[in-house]
Amino acid sequence: MKNKGFIVFLTILISLLCIYYLSFTYISQNIQQKAVTATQEADGTTDVIEKQRYLDSIWNEPVYDLFGIDYTYKEIKETELNLGLDLQGGMHVTLEVSPIDIIRGLSGNSGDADFVAALNQAKQNVRGTQLNFVDEFYSEFKERAPSKELAQIFATAANRGRISLQSTDAEVLDIINTEVESAIDRSFNILRTRIDRFGTSQPNIQRLQGTGRIQIELPGVDNPQRVRKLLQGVAKLEFWEVHQQESVAPVLMSINALVVEEMKKDPSSAPLTAEEQQTKEDITALLGDGNDADSLSTSDGDSVKNDQLDSLINTRQSPLLELLASTPQYGGLLYNVKDTAKVNRILERDDVQALIPANMKFLWDVQPKDKGEELTGPDLLELYPILTNRSGKATLTGETISSATASLNERAEPEVSMQMNATGSRTWAKMTRENIGQRIAIVLDNYVFSAPYVRGEIPNGSSSISGGFKTIEEAKDLANILKAGSLPAPTTIVEDVVVGPTLGKVAQDQGLNSILVGLIIVIVFMVIYYAKGGLIANLALFFNVFFIMGILAQFGTSLTLPGIAGIVLTIGMAIDANVLIFERIKEELRNGSNLKAAISSGYSKAYWSIFDANVTTLIVGIILFTLGQGPVKGFAITLMIGIICSFFSAVFITRVIVEAFSKKGDNSKISFANAFSKNALSNLNIDFLSKRKLAYMFSSIFIGIGIVALLTKGITLGVDFKGGRSYVITFDEPRNPTEIKTSLGDYFENAGTEVKTFGAPNILKITTSYKIDDESDEGDALVRNDLIKGLAETTGLTFIEDGSQLADGNFTISSSSKVTATIADDIKNSSYKSGIIALICIFIYIVFRFRKWQFGLGAIIALFHDTLFVLSAFAIANTLGISFEADQVFVAAILTIIGYSINDTVVVFDRIRENMGIKSGSELIPVFNESLNNTVSRTFITSITTLIVVIVLFLFGGAVLQGFSFALLVGIIVGTYSSIFIATPIVIDLNKKEN
Repeated sequence: MKNKGFIVFLTILISLLCIYYLSFTYISQNIQQKAVTATQEADGTTDVIEKQRYLDSIWNEPVYDLFGIDYTYKEIKETELNLGLDLQGGMHVTLEVSPIDIIRGLSGNSGDADFVAALNQAKQNVRGTQLNFVDEFYSEFKERAPSKELAQIFATAANRGRISLQSTDAEVLDIINTEVESAIDRSFNILRTRIDRFGTSQPNIQRLQGTGRIQIELPGVDNPQRVRKLLQGVAKLEFWEVHQQESVAPVLMSINALVVEEMKKDPSSAPLTAEEQQTKEDITALLGDGNDADSLSTSDGDSVKNDQLDSLINTRQSPLLELLASTPQYGGLLYNVKDTAKVNRILERDDVQALIPANMKFLWDVQPKDKGEELTGPDLLELYPILTNRSGKATLTGETISSATASLNERAEPEVSMQMNATGSRTWAKMTRENIGQRIAIVLDNYVFSAPYVRGEIPNGSSSISGGFKTIEEAKDLANILKAGSLPAPTTIVEDVVVGPTLGKVAQDQGLNSILVGLIIVIVFMVIYYAKGGLIANLALFFNVFFIMGILAQFGTSLTLPGIAGIVLTIGMAIDANVLIFERIKEELRNGSNLKAAISSGYSKAYWSIFDANVTTLIVGIILFTLGQGPVKGFAITLMIGIICSFFSAVFITRVIVEAFSKKGDNSKISFANAFSKNALSNLNIDFLSKRKLAYMFSSIFIGIGIVALLTKGITLGVDFKGGRSYVITFDEPRNPTEIKTSLGDYFENAGTEVKTFGAPNILKITTSYKIDDESDEGDALVRNDLIKGLAETTGLTFIEDGSQLADGNFTISSSSKVTATIADDIKNSSYKSGIIALICIFIYIVFRFRKWQFGLGAIIALFHDTLFVLSAFAIANTLGISFEADQVFVAAILTIIGYSINDTVVVFDRIRENMGIKSGSELIPVFNESLNNTVSRTFITSITTLIVVIVLFLFGGAVLQGFSFALLVGIIVGTYSSIFIATPIVIDLNKKEN
């Protein structure tokens, strides 16, 4: 084998990287355990609030030293292998920015009948589609009023300078599209700032490109209602004056004195000494513009050096002053980002608040200062002393801003131009006139986004902000923020999933059990069947799982329950490559080759079969990742990483090990079979193709029965596909689903409701279409309250919020989800699209690789067959009273089956291609039959090992994955069957002219 040294080097390198990244997970788990121990109460329970406070206290503290580099707890949490919501609990929210309200706002809320009708119809047209709303609106508007121009609607006073009565429709549409896009960006920036408040919960926010949607994940949150209010709250943009430095210093010194006295635990406070008084003046100077500690001005004009300053204040210095930083580039109150929690704890104290004047409040900068490439050191955040008034309301707010744009000025520097309406212009003129030379803070949601200096009075409401932007993108961000109050951009929650921590812990345990049990069984089987070769395959399997975990941590990807399913499935697929290789080696040995030649030939002949099989499955993974959402995307990431890792470990790592153990040739102590498995399933001569008509008949009958069942009983669709609300309820003891469903009928106004057990007799999953058209927060609360009321009055139990305290006489909501009809339609459409694109891509690849369209068409027909077979199995099971829910994860299962089935088919086709090359000109049926017999051993062993892990997943994976694992169970069996009795026979039937 060439490049053996490179393979060894690469394996060591990847292993070290995986160890490095997984070490953060290990340290994080240790810290979590310390937090639990430190906050454990006498009865053995953990005080959750105190635990969170403990973790918050070390959030920006160095807790891990690796190779001389200190990592804070925050950095560790950002680098560890994250657990998805389904494994630790938390909240997943998808918000949608409404373009209708933005367009209405741009029009000045026009009441034009054609305009209003076009908006309403466009809303209906785009429902459940990927159509562009603005395009649909314009199409509907012109259909109703072909002679009317958009300028007649949008040429308002607020749009003066941008839209006039002479503006063309194309120009107006361009402005509308720009405003809609900037509104989405604006909402994204606002939400990104808001979710940072959740600190240690590791929030994740991403904009779903091509849509007006923003997806947010908040692992570990325990107050979903508060989160909903925060995410949907109206953005509050305000302009505040900033206190001058001389008025801030006495306040800081008073606070410092209070905290120092407490630190000393000395109730008496002696008057300041002369030195300490001097220190106070020095600190006042420290707050000045552009000063550093080396040039602090003293009362007598002398210079106070750093060491002198330290000696003066070290005995009377609280963290508020001790942590204060300064650079020549900035003035003001600057703190290291990691120290902000300490400062906040001081400022939030009641006794400290009493020392802060009524007209002063402190607000943080929204992001650290840009130090520039020439400066190094910690990231610094500025704390702004805001000048308030008696009312507590800002003198100027965002509603007065009519426009804000980012551009380059005459010096090619990024700047933001801002225009206010008449009311805002008058207030702005007074505000700037009274603050020349001072700063005015632009505040959104209590974070300072910019605090420019006022150079002079601005009488006409037209302002420009420059000098603080490194790139034009930063200027655009501020322009978007300034427009937060000028146009309405409300967000609606269109998807809302809450997973309780208790349910997440159960899912975590079930998922880990699935991996461990599946691994153990497969490991034992491989050793029994392949002897020492099996041990080598198991070592490769270890590397495979280890690499998957390490790479997931390295990429910052969350491990989800479907992701665990992907790992379990990858275990089976990884074994397939070794089975192919070992069966080829055994075949070469039976044909008389020596050990070294058999190994070389076995790896060479199996390589392209493994490559093609992995590529086709990888195609499915890429499509799932591109078009899937939520759990499907998590599954796709794990599947793709698993495919690549299994290919590397099974093909390259095992070869290095095998060749190392076979250096002595036939005298080497390595074997690939035991006595009973040496010739198992070899020398078969089954006429598979003669049975093809029976197979066609069986499949037609089964699928026919399934279609009838689909049309009559159907399959149980999850809220992903039909919309609605779903709740997982945990009771103190087992409950009858039928009785609960009947009793809820009156409370849910007899709306469609399904109740079924969910993993345990005392856990029920309740799905309802009650109030499905009411997508508001009020609608969510109403359904939830009616559910609780109905269950409480029916069962006589008491509802409790905290499921961890569940006892006799109680019930709790362990998780909940809401999917609007719009999202449900989109998920269905993306599911159809995923399947069609997967089939097309696989067809193209098969035709490319095998040079015959008959192979491609045979493979695609077999995949259609497998999909219909699984759907039929679900429908028939549902008819028999065995209900498995079809949701997004079910779609992942169908596409995985497509990947697995084509994997199997490609191996058979590859052997057919090889034998056709050897026996060129021979009749096809004997060649095809021989190829099927040649690959039976591999097909059987791979199916057995994969079925083992899927059966384990079905038994131990929990209720969440039962539908997924049932689909895989049926799919693996039918995929193996279709490769032999459907795909290959169809290729023969399509080649009749050549027979």
